[in-house]
Amino acid sequence: MTSPSSSVQEARKALGQRLGEIRQAAGLTKRALANNLGWHESKASRFESGTRAPSERDLRDWCSACGAESETEDLISTARGIAGMYVEWRKMERNGLKWAQESVLPLWERTQRFRIYSPWLIPGPVQTAPYITALLTSLRNRRGLIDDVPAAVKVRVAKQQVVYGNHTFAILLEESALRYRIGGTDVMAGQLGHLLSAMALPSVSIGIIPQDADRSTLWPVEGFFLYDDEAVNVELVSAHLTVVQHHELAMYAQTFSELTELAVHGPAAREIITAAIESLE
Repeated sequence: MTSPSSSVQEARKALGQRLGEIRQAAGLTKRALANNLGWHESKASRFESGTRAPSERDLRDWCSACGAESETEDLISTARGIAGMYVEWRKMERNGLKWAQESVLPLWERTQRFRIYSPWLIPGPVQTAPYITALLTSLRNRRGLIDDVPAAVKVRVAKQQVVYGNHTFAILLEESALRYRIGGTDVMAGQLGHLLSAMALPSVSIGIIPQDADRSTLWPVEGFFLYDDEAVNVELVSAHLTVVQHHELAMYAQTFSELTELAVHGPAAREIITAAIESLE
């Protein structure tokens, strides 16, 4: 997998390439364009190389100078997407955990096919309220956030209605995710029991990668949510990463397929979950 910084840089380079194509189509050199806009030539060069992010004003001026006003809004939309690719938690959660939960609702609602891989935790769509409470309380304490955990839990539980709508969920868990005790024994017992119930839903497929699976070809990777073929979200220690580059999306989709081959489903998966419940006793 590529690093967060390289993902953002790739996107900036792609935007810069588009700016270069627009300039060339207008028959302008970088120097001529810069002179028309009252810029130093290096400013145009940095935009095209992706080493500097253009503002919305810069993009409007660029398109106007090139006679390509019809490209403006699409470029601005692209630039906004790049700006939102790598967001530090302290920025995303500065208004509280409830707001952070609400911010992804539009993406959840428009996604038809969810592919989720989690090596450490039971993922959001199939979490119980006590499990969510334990997770968000830990985040609040660790990051020094305002105390809106009950409201955030309510939003997160409400988001789970998508499980019962016109959506499909393919969820892959490492067996270790069943063993990490979040919220204590009772909370984990309830969570694992809920996981067994969720497996019966027609919209949900849950696979478990056994701890004794041969990982010679593919070892555990970072957890990720793949939303259709539109975006991937990865939760890092310091930030929330959104991947939108097509070649990177293809890498995550391929990795998900390869992980699926390592997983067991149906009765074999239920057996592993049941064993995890029994281990709590």
